[in-house]
Amino acid sequence: MIDPTRRAMLAGAVALGLLPRAALSQGAAALGAPKPFDWAALQQRAQALSRQPYRAVPKVAAAEAVDYDRVGAIRYRADRQLAGGIRLFPLGRYAPTPVGINIVEGGQARPLTFSPDLFEAEAGHAPALGIAGFRAVTKDGKSDWIAFQGASYFRASGAQDQYGLSARGLAIDTGIAGAEEFPAFTEFWIERTGEQSYLIHALLDGPSVTGAYRFATAFTPGVSGGTVQQVSAVLFFRRDVRRLGIAPATSMFWYGEGNRAAARDWRPEIHDSDGLAIWTGAGERIWRPLTNPPRETLDSFADQNPKGFGLIQRDRDFDHYQDDGAFYDRRPNLWVEPGQGWGKGQVMLYAFPTGSETVDNIVAFWTPAAAPRAGQRLAFDYRLRWGSQDPSLPTTAHAVDSWTGDAGRPGAEPTPGARKLVVDFVGAGLAGLDRQSGVSAEIGVARGRLLTSAAYPVVGQTNRWRVTADIAPEGSGPADVRLFLKRGNTALSETVLFPVFLP
Repeated sequence: MIDPTRRAMLAGAVALGLLPRAALSQGAAALGAPKPFDWAALQQRAQALSRQPYRAVPKVAAAEAVDYDRVGAIRYRADRQLAGGIRLFPLGRYAPTPVGINIVEGGQARPLTFSPDLFEAEAGHAPALGIAGFRAVTKDGKSDWIAFQGASYFRASGAQDQYGLSARGLAIDTGIAGAEEFPAFTEFWIERTGEQSYLIHALLDGPSVTGAYRFATAFTPGVSGGTVQQVSAVLFFRRDVRRLGIAPATSMFWYGEGNRAAARDWRPEIHDSDGLAIWTGAGERIWRPLTNPPRETLDSFADQNPKGFGLIQRDRDFDHYQDDGAFYDRRPNLWVEPGQGWGKGQVMLYAFPTGSETVDNIVAFWTPAAAPRAGQRLAFDYRLRWGSQDPSLPTTAHAVDSWTGDAGRPGAEPTPGARKLVVDFVGAGLAGLDRQSGVSAEIGVARGRLLTSAAYPVVGQTNRWRVTADIAPEGSGPADVRLFLKRGNTALSETVLFPVFLP
């Protein structure tokens, strides 16, 4: 579950192939002869491939020597830029498998021929060994906003010019010991559709599945902007799959305000995302704060035709991170909006312990109720939104902070075998409510007992309420806590789900 990629000029007319091919030899990347290409043909190719035995694309053995520092010393030449803003990644230790790149215009695809002189290497460093992926750069060429590299991983920088969590084309058997499979995008077709927009097609191949993918991808600069991708995925299965993960997002949570004991670093918090948000098909808003668990955990949230889910970085206060290099306060959210026909299934959240910010230990995805079988075809449409605004916020109050600590009254001996959970909610719907307004917390506990609880407005804070609960997990836990604010029979907040572990 480690994302191996997370730490890694001609005019547009030439890059798009609008000038004669002869011009391409004068500094531009070499493109081959054009061939017809369309979405239907890619699906047919994926289906035909699924009927053949799986053959992995060979890794380049020499790439093992190209470590993180060495791969950083190899840069794609700006004058070889493709399709008005596409630059390529070189092979390295963490992305040693070459991929095919094609540039599409007017229904014609032209394959890129690799040559080491597409890249420039710093003095004393070996030349590039091949193409590992690509990125799209901004108009000024100073930054990039989308990148595909490594297996089926891709990510967007969001609205604040900062990368964070990653997405994948597909997850196979995630959370099943020794069984997880990483199918890979082996070839791409890239078509420029606007100043900062592309239609990207990709061929997926793996031991259990092949797939045709289409990403209509556009970037809007500014804090209220970000990257939006309309995704279509058509999958063909070579063999049975026990757990299929659709629209998977991979992130990192080391520690936050709720698990300070995990912190070895001086920075107050380190995480790419701080919660899983779900908008169910029935309209309920759910917030599941992320944790760095003491052991592997797999949570599932059954639903039918969900309206949305995603990994979110709600806390965007620089003071809470104090990181002026990685800028965790600027990390993008990734929100998934399912298309029609997803039916019954479950949002799943897999997590395992980490002691480092370089390890992605969180994965969230949708699993259909029926596991796919060999020979089956499945299709999914969905939209991905990468940005700084939180699309998961309900019209009612939402959780802004959560903590755990010793159970019992402050200053007294801790209650043995129990932990205190504290959750703060903020929302305009809480305005004017006080202790006499009939507001209470609805709390349910699975695999544990609720000992005491309280709900009250936080003194001196506007529209902020606090829920406290002492929870006694069964055995070593975790106890699964479900809580929300209510007034009579009316919910005043989203629902918070929280796992409570004993230390």
